[in-house]
Amino acid sequence: MKKISILSLHLGYGGIEKSIVALANLLAKDYDVEIACTYHLYDKPAFNMDKRIKVKYLTDNVVPNKNDFKNALKKKNPVAIVSEGNKSIHILKLRKSTMKKYIRSCGADIIISTRDIFDDWLGKYAPRNTLKIGWEHNHFHGNFKYAKKLTKYASKLDYFVLVSDELREYYANELKGSNCKCVYIPNIIDKVPKYPSSLNKKRLVSVGRLSPEKGFIDLLRVYHGLTTLYPDWKLDIVGDGDERPKLEEYIRENKLDKNVTLHGFRNKDYIDELLNSSSIYLMTSLTESFGIVIIEAMSHGLPCIAFDSAEGARELIREGENGYLVADRNKDNYIRKIVKLIEDKDLRDKLGKVAYSSIQPFTGEEVIKLWHEILKG
Repeated sequence: MKKISILSLHLGYGGIEKSIVALANLLAKDYDVEIACTYHLYDKPAFNMDKRIKVKYLTDNVVPNKNDFKNALKKKNPVAIVSEGNKSIHILKLRKSTMKKYIRSCGADIIISTRDIFDDWLGKYAPRNTLKIGWEHNHFHGNFKYAKKLTKYASKLDYFVLVSDELREYYANELKGSNCKCVYIPNIIDKVPKYPSSLNKKRLVSVGRLSPEKGFIDLLRVYHGLTTLYPDWKLDIVGDGDERPKLEEYIRENKLDKNVTLHGFRNKDYIDELLNSSSIYLMTSLTESFGIVIIEAMSHGLPCIAFDSAEGARELIREGENGYLVADRNKDNYIRKIVKLIEDKDLRDKLGKVAYSSIQPFTGEEVIKLWHEILKG
């Protein structure tokens, strides 16, 4: 049985980490799978993992101190700045040395990298006969410096897997002349509900990290505008992050406490139950590489609305068929789309039915076929 090693920064909460575990679970049926993690953040992985998968942590009692260093800079504390700066240098050196050693000595037939810096080390230090695959989860969002760096790293790999066809086309053009083949393989939805939502309940829902790029403050502004027309429709937001205090302040100042619920981090079962009790999924991300949350919402038969600035949403939402894309981050138009679905249950059902059927290409049984094509070498 061939051995596959997947290089991971950690196995905590996050979209990349969720995708890593989902893929590893599928591969474990046919391969000896090991996940190599730089950081051991939790007692166990955040997502359910097949017992056949081995996890190897490359460092002990080491966690990133990025936030501590930022706080030291913010407080202009020279002692803390020097201390946290030195600590950060030590952690980064340890991250590189342990991963380099693992890549060289793990004995894997296939190594899959999941971060840009790992792509670089994989290309430089993997044994000659190892099949080297870079798996890029992020859209460069106009940051061509990042894209150029990624192109340089990927040029030393055998395959570069992108989670959108738009990105595959871009990097295939950039990597002309290299031996690296660019392939589009979407992320995996790990479970498809047997019964979609009835779309009867007056509930709107959104899931994601509470960080600026997810645009949740814009979602609250949209919802605030909606409440004057439909105060009986409630909004559920699942997720946590640095923006939470800002969102809580907005909710409090605009007297939305009885209408909006911030659920914090929740497990998959909790989110599935909430999605199945909702009628419309809302995304207000400024950018979005793939939008796995949209696929999960569609798996419950929810029509989805997003701003078209979210690149991933553009590949998943078909205008007027399974949801709506709103141009130019126009909040008034966004509200109009919500109103349209609220007022027309037949339209909700129609779009929801198409949404439910849209997720077939993202099921494990379909996605693993694409992976098997490149794992053959």
